[in-house]
Amino acid sequence: MSENLLTVSGLTHSFHLGRGQAIRAVDDFSLTLQKGEIFALVGESGCGKSTTARCLMNIYRPQAGQIIYRGVDTLERASRRRHRRMLATSRQMIFQDPAASLNPRMKVADLVAEPLKINHLRPERATLTEEIVCQLRRVGLDEELSGRYPGELSGGQKQRVAIARALITGPELLVADEPVTSLDVTVQAQIIALFRRLQKEEGFSMLFIAHDLALVSSFCDRVGVMYRGKLVETAAAAELFGDPRHPYTRSLLAAVPLPDPRRARARKFVPYRPQEGENEGPLTEVAPGHFVRKGARG
Repeated sequence: MSENLLTVSGLTHSFHLGRGQAIRAVDDFSLTLQKGEIFALVGESGCGKSTTARCLMNIYRPQAGQIIYRGVDTLERASRRRHRRMLATSRQMIFQDPAASLNPRMKVADLVAEPLKINHLRPERATLTEEIVCQLRRVGLDEELSGRYPGELSGGQKQRVAIARALITGPELLVADEPVTSLDVTVQAQIIALFRRLQKEEGFSMLFIAHDLALVSSFCDRVGVMYRGKLVETAAAAELFGDPRHPYTRSLLAAVPLPDPRRARARKFVPYRPQEGENEGPLTEVAPGHFVRKGARG
């Protein structure tokens, strides 16, 4: 049996808009991520995926819930302080827009080495320079790019630098928040292939956030579908794509582009209109490992 690396229970986070108003971005979110597993979190823009990721990485402090990572309660201040270095090095995040996540005034070599310097870690190789070159080669970049600035790189090269920076500390958990959305289709395929190769080599667990179901169908082990802050369905990838149970999941799958124009024209897309109370109930296991949120009309 696989060992759990991350356990999330009842995670809830709201953004206050002023004048007593608030919007609940994440609502009673629960998840278990196993060691070495790739879990995809999918859903339309604004459903709470990125907010969930930022809560898991302690960028946001949620109003309720529990996050246990490697046995450490990351929402408990004293516990988080005691394990500060472990949490800083064994969890890494890759953001959607590499142009915004990379300091434009720093050279590639300094960007990649930054996690080691901040956490006072020794490089695995003999020297820091050798470590940087090794990390760049692992993600498919030539060492001559180490002296360039982010503004001199293409979008795909910037994201590869971000990946090298995230992996230099040897993390056990990699959170990738829509890391290929801003890239063209060809580069997207290259980055996905890179993630697949690196995950097999390093064995890290991965939370992969996307809104494109076609992208994750052959890449991830399990898939969770979010709707308006709630996790409405989760299952193994083959199970979810082969037998979607929640109407919102079926609606998302019906919107996936088809390569055959005749089939695409013949397909009827039915927009999802939730019934009252449909998403208020608990996640219920409808098949082994397949959970669906069933409410009053479930």
